[in-house]
Amino acid sequence: MAEGLMKKFYGQETYVQSAGVKSDMDVDGFTVAVCEEMGIELSRHRARSFDEMEQWGDDLGSFDVIVALSPASQRAALELTRTHALEVLYWPIMDPTGMGDQRNEKLEHYRAARDQIIKHMTDNWGAPVVSE
Repeated sequence: MAEGLMKKFYGQETYVQSAGVKSDMDVDGFTVAVCEEMGIELSRHRARSFDEMEQWGDDLGSFDVIVALSPASQRAALELTRTHALEVLYWPIMDPTGMGDQRNEKLEHYRAARDQIIKHMTDNWGAPVVSE
């Protein structure tokens, strides 16, 4: 979700790659739905791990900032960057998985997480440079 939002809001201004602690998951259908509401296509996106990033040629040392959205990803990012001079930001985002019983309730929780990410982005990097 964060990668799609970043690309939508800041376009070519920034090189962005999303990665997580695990990589064996497709993007959650509710995540796809709330991003589609904003014109962001995520249905073909797959989660990648930090290890896969490095295997595919993305050197962590070439990034300026890592944004961690969960305690587990923050710990992994801090461990991986001990020898790199880059900043690790931690944005505690509510995990919407498993919240709500009905589809509409679930979507509201995913929208809330999406909106938390957007707020952190705009607080840190200003208003979107690409039209919303």
